[in-house]
Amino acid sequence: MKKRLMKFLVSMVLITILGCTTILIVNNHVESVGKTYILSPSDIPKADAILVLGAYVFPSGTVSTMLNDRLTVGYELYEQGKAPKLLVSGDHGRKDYDEVNSMKNFLKNKGVPSENVFMDHAGFSTYESMYRARDIFQTQTLIIVTQEYHLKRAVFVARELGIDAYGVASDKRDYGQAMTYYNLREIAARNKDFFWAKIIKPEPTFLGESIPVFGNGKVTDDK
Repeated sequence: MKKRLMKFLVSMVLITILGCTTILIVNNHVESVGKTYILSPSDIPKADAILVLGAYVFPSGTVSTMLNDRLTVGYELYEQGKAPKLLVSGDHGRKDYDEVNSMKNFLKNKGVPSENVFMDHAGFSTYESMYRARDIFQTQTLIIVTQEYHLKRAVFVARELGIDAYGVASDKRDYGQAMTYYNLREIAARNKDFFWAKIIKPEPTFLGESIPVFGNGKVTDDK
């Protein structure tokens, strides 16, 4: 009985070590690949569109600090002529929660014409945002904007899906203790998206007719 228990415990330890090692290897691979394509605004090549990934929006419609910084960097790149269009992708799966209209309003208040801002209302995850950027919005080249911890995965996923993607980090400040949680959660997210983007490639929650980003962004308006 003791020998069986010992064998079981040893097996469990070995499985745990193997699992943790695999998780760390995948995490480091995604980080390494993504980091290769993160450049400074001055070095970033021109693209079809600048993709700003969503984050929390307050009930008032005010964007959170993180999202404010993403939108600001996206706007700066647009002003520098890095792309003629902006694509904002986020969660608008409920009537009482809407990231993308708040994002578009932020950019319009900066002076960006409505026709140059496309909204992806079904960007429920990083993977889905990239898939839809390719299949719905027909982008072949893309500049992705988000904080660096998140950007490495976003660029990795986009490139695995065949988009010629580069990233610009939007870390304009210290985001405090929340980053400990975000960094830990990102390890799990990188492992999930590694298998989704590289092997499984599932369709996103919603697809539909194409809305080429080369047209008029007003076609994505719902208000």
